[in-house]
Amino acid sequence: MTMIYTGTTVLITGASSGLGSEFAARFAARGANLVLVARRTDRLEELARTLREAHGVSVTTLAKDLSRAGAGTEIRNELARQDIRIDTLINNAGFATSGPLVTEDPAVIASEISLNVASLVETTRAFLPEMLAAGRGALINVASTAAFQPVPGMAVYGATKAFVLSFTEAVAHETKDSGLRVLALCPGATRTEFFDVLGTQAAAVGRMQSASAVIDTALRALDRRTTPVSVVSGLGNRMLAGIAQRLPRNVSLAIAGRAVQD
Repeated sequence: MTMIYTGTTVLITGASSGLGSEFAARFAARGANLVLVARRTDRLEELARTLREAHGVSVTTLAKDLSRAGAGTEIRNELARQDIRIDTLINNAGFATSGPLVTEDPAVIASEISLNVASLVETTRAFLPEMLAAGRGALINVASTAAFQPVPGMAVYGATKAFVLSFTEAVAHETKDSGLRVLALCPGATRTEFFDVLGTQAAAVGRMQSASAVIDTALRALDRRTTPVSVVSGLGNRMLAGIAQRLPRNVSLAIAGRAVQD
């Protein structure tokens, strides 16, 4: 079945580009009103105008730096003042750093952990009660194929995504008797600005997917009678993730290290 979201409201973080903007376009096409959150106001407003004109939906934009402590709660409070209730939350905001930990900027990796982990948890907790009360939407947290094994050369990023996967699967179990669909989406290398921000293509392991293909994976999972707690996008990525989980830990660690660092 194809889920229709007419009359519901979807909040998307990191919505100004890449997977976030693709999520926005696809949910708008299914009739959802949107709340788009990112730092870049100009990009948000341009996307909002395009989606309003194309689909006739309501689009609210909020320029926020989600790496700041308390930002998720601020968003919840701002939307409550506007009487906007959230049915679906897509925690997509995040970034990666690369290189040996000893060479990484402590301030940057602190921001990475704050955005990828702390903000995701805070925002999920802020909106979970109203989503459970609505019982008709979804919680999608964007993890990564990096979640399935340690990643030397991207130690912090891999660990944050392992957290996202574990956290989301646990919340899915906690809420399994509600109408809320909870999904950890695990893409591999994707054609977005991710690698431009990262500053290297070395981490692009496996066949590169389009953002559209990744969102197809997420929507197919949501459209199933029973949504899985997690899904890996792309057959090759699913095979690699499965192999990484079955190999001895030291072997998968060595393979990941060669793939990313060589």
